[in-house]
Amino acid sequence: MHLSITTTIIIITVLVSLGGFNNHKIMEDLIFYPPAVTKQNQWYRFFTCGLIHADYMHLIFNMLVLYSFGDKVEDAFVQLFGPVGKWIYLGMYISALLVSLLPTYFKNRNNYNYRSLGASGAVSAVIFSALILEPTGGIYFYFIPMRNFVFAPLYLLFSALMDRRGGGNINHSAHLWGSVYGLAFTIIACYLVGFPIVQYAIQQIRQAV
Repeated sequence: MHLSITTTIIIITVLVSLGGFNNHKIMEDLIFYPPAVTKQNQWYRFFTCGLIHADYMHLIFNMLVLYSFGDKVEDAFVQLFGPVGKWIYLGMYISALLVSLLPTYFKNRNNYNYRSLGASGAVSAVIFSALILEPTGGIYFYFIPMRNFVFAPLYLLFSALMDRRGGGNINHSAHLWGSVYGLAFTIIACYLVGFPIVQYAIQQIRQAV
């Protein structure tokens, strides 16, 4: 049975997260802890923190969202780039884990009280890749139906405002920069193969309004 990259990511993430729920050492070894990167060069934490989650709801939400958007982006990448497209998609997901956490790292590199976990940054990158690939598609935001091109700027604005506000247990910075990275990655990748994705998106939006 052939598994998509998205399904494989979900299976691995669920298995590791479940292990972390039952083993505190797994959580401590994989969590994003900036001083461990700064003092001990444990750069792997940028990536391993995406395999663990705070609780079942955190895990279920991220994996449902990834399931909803991931296969669409993966299929679109295969259509655009051929068989190598699925590996480009995987590269975007993995690199988004790093890029989305860089601002958090520089802000908290010596903060011994800070920890972060979850795949939200990479999942946000997948969402916004889907939004630029299908700008006139629909999405439900807290049960409110929206067009993708309406949701995208509102989500970015919300994430930026919440990050500026600070506090809470949600890393809005990772959501924001993961989203921006997903957009940038997809736009650049499309232009490298001669597909003017921005012009395409603008044309689709004009026809829809």
